[in-house]
Amino acid sequence: MISGRGGSTMRGGRIRPPRRPMAPSGDVDEFEQCWEKLREALRDIHTRNAGNLSFEQLYRYSYKIVLKKAGEKLYDRIKQFEEKWFADEVIPPIRALITTNLVSTTLEEVPGTSVVERRAMGEKFLKGVRTSWENHNMSMNMIADILMYLERGYSQDHSRPPIYAATIGLFRDHILRTSLKGNGSDCLVFDILNATIIDQVNMEREGDVIDKALLRSCTSMLEDIFETDEEIEHERLYLTTFEPIYLHNAQLFYRAECEKLVREGDTRAWLRYTQRRLAEEAERCQTTVSLLTLNKITQVVEQELIIKHMDEFFNMEGSGIKAMIDNDRTEDLSILYQLVSRVDPKKSALRKALSERVFELGREIEQVLKNTDFSIAQQTDTGEPAEGADKSKAKTLNAAAQQTAAAIKWVDDVLSLKDKFDQLWSTCLGEDLILQTALTKSFADFINLFDRSSEYVSLFIDDNLKRGIKGKTEAEVDVVLDKAITLLRFLSEKDKFEQYYQKHLARRLLHAKSESQEVEQEMISRMKRELGNNFTQKFEGMFRDMRTSKETTEQYRDHIRGLGEVDEKRIDLNISVLAGNNWPKEVMGRTGLSDGPSARIIYPREIQGLQDSFFKFYSINRNGRVLNWLAGAGSADIKCMFPKIPGKTSGPLSRERRYDMNVSTYGMIILMLFNDTAEAEWLSFEDIEERTNIPQQDLINALTSLSVIKASRVLLREPQTKAAAKPGDRFTFNREFVSKAIKIKVPLINAANKVENDEERQETDKKNEETRMYVTDAAIVRIMKQRKELGHSQLITETIQVLASRFKPDISLIKRRIEALIGRDYLERSELADGSPAYQYVA
Repeated sequence: MISGRGGSTMRGGRIRPPRRPMAPSGDVDEFEQCWEKLREALRDIHTRNAGNLSFEQLYRYSYKIVLKKAGEKLYDRIKQFEEKWFADEVIPPIRALITTNLVSTTLEEVPGTSVVERRAMGEKFLKGVRTSWENHNMSMNMIADILMYLERGYSQDHSRPPIYAATIGLFRDHILRTSLKGNGSDCLVFDILNATIIDQVNMEREGDVIDKALLRSCTSMLEDIFETDEEIEHERLYLTTFEPIYLHNAQLFYRAECEKLVREGDTRAWLRYTQRRLAEEAERCQTTVSLLTLNKITQVVEQELIIKHMDEFFNMEGSGIKAMIDNDRTEDLSILYQLVSRVDPKKSALRKALSERVFELGREIEQVLKNTDFSIAQQTDTGEPAEGADKSKAKTLNAAAQQTAAAIKWVDDVLSLKDKFDQLWSTCLGEDLILQTALTKSFADFINLFDRSSEYVSLFIDDNLKRGIKGKTEAEVDVVLDKAITLLRFLSEKDKFEQYYQKHLARRLLHAKSESQEVEQEMISRMKRELGNNFTQKFEGMFRDMRTSKETTEQYRDHIRGLGEVDEKRIDLNISVLAGNNWPKEVMGRTGLSDGPSARIIYPREIQGLQDSFFKFYSINRNGRVLNWLAGAGSADIKCMFPKIPGKTSGPLSRERRYDMNVSTYGMIILMLFNDTAEAEWLSFEDIEERTNIPQQDLINALTSLSVIKASRVLLREPQTKAAAKPGDRFTFNREFVSKAIKIKVPLINAANKVENDEERQETDKKNEETRMYVTDAAIVRIMKQRKELGHSQLITETIQVLASRFKPDISLIKRRIEALIGRDYLERSELADGSPAYQYVA
């Protein structure tokens, strides 16, 4: 009995010589006798009647022929037999399956046939081809085993294809490439086969159920057949003939589908359709077609569904990327990122769209800020006011408080926007570093385009360190500090931020407004890690001054106690000794480090004595030091006694009232004037100004806080209006002042103005430009001192690199500073070897 190719018979070892001699040769040709036996065996094998055949005997027939040098004749006879078998037994049934209707629906795509009929016709034809292939393949495996010695003794020696490959090639040439002219069609069986497979696949794409195993067996057949008998790997019929047609058909199919989506659908539908089609094609390659096509069909789908129409779907109104971001459609955005990543490793389109949206939303924040009315305090909760509540009693903010509220709102909105995109980046965008870089740049662009960003960021930190972190856990405080550093990273003008932060920190330290010194120190530490020691040098100096001042104050108190003088009415002094280089000029005085001869404040006698006492103590170990008293930076706690009002027999006015009032140093000086006035005596604005020498603007602010604000109206004014105090007004002690609180803090009018007005901002910008000149000079000198000689372009480039961490230097500024340094004999002009301009450092 004949076994399959490579069966158990072949594993038994070498073939023994025949035990019985072959039929005796007479006049009959010995070759013909052997061929006749082999021919009958071949027919039996093809007709599935090989049960009684002897593999050993048939092998010896072919062995005998090859030994007789008739291998070529046997090789040709085998091919002739197979050709005749195809013509007589295989082609007719296949032709019968190829009907006119099948040709018209598959090749010519003539409509009118139902899906059920198309599927039935196609499956019937494919089953016929599959059956003929499987029969032929199985038969040729058995025949090749019989003719194994022919392959060894003839085919290899004469460079002819193995008999198995040759007979498989016959199936290709005589079955698949058979012309159908007799069927009334000018095409090949192979054309019908390809068209039928593709038609079945298209039916599945449209939602119908097909026989996947049948299609897979047909495509496997094409993978096993080559263009030539040499069986070159890349010349499989599947790759050379079927796959190009399959890919072209898929291209047309998806092109039409995508155009329909553009007309009728939206971005959400496109995303899910594309995602589904990619998954379907990948599964189809595994179960229906071939994995050889997976990468190519994926590229077709990506090209037709993603690349060609990406911009259109990105910009669709109501469903494009803008709507995804605004409406937090995280699932859509996640799918979009996955699809874009498939076709563009750099994510150019997505990167551009995200960047533009960040910038647009950032500019919208600024526009909303301009259009928001901050005259009334913003509600912090989302609840509606209680029924019957008086909405007209909402707190009204002054101009300075409005600016402060605007600053806090801008920072909060920017941080909310940052949080939103951080969330999208982590949940939808795969934490992609390319997109993170683009988002960071977009945030920096719109933040630095806003001319008050440095001031507002400093105000955000100031507000949190004063009251925003109250009641928060350590983890929550860390979040606030992280947000502050995040905003700081975005700023390009860090030197301007440094100025504002210095001012705000000074207020917090001098007025003891910080919620936590530990958090203040942690904020400075984080700035140092982020921006370096030079950036925080002044801030650390301010903290050192405050620590030293605390120690100095304790030493002074010990000194006073050591004198043995006991005075119940002695004023308790708390001194802050400030080094001028660390503190902002605004704190150190309007005209410089001191009040100056023309602005020397006239303090009460008690205070002057205290100042003299401290100066003597301070000079003991610090000979040569000069102390300048800064009245505008201090505060005082005063015990105020308001007498009983004659004629009042009930209520607070019927008895003496005592209050502890916290006022500015200027307020303390003004109030102590009224200790020496008669009961009904009035002091004019000009009198107070002359007797105290307080600068007029500071005097206006102090008198306004003491005479206009109801909660602290300890002075009466003529005329009594809500306007700020002004020259020509008169003031007297308000003996009828009443307050429910024992301790009263008199608000400082100028302290509310934490946000600069236009004039103050222009002054700050002017000072900042002056500072930048000095910083640029220092950078140029450091570079030239190290390099000795440097070309003009190289010097500008290196200067920009050095200054980039503090601000974005203007090239014209660098050129002006170079000229200034040449004029001051720090540099001199020279030329490089190529004649280009250069500079030399003058030691």
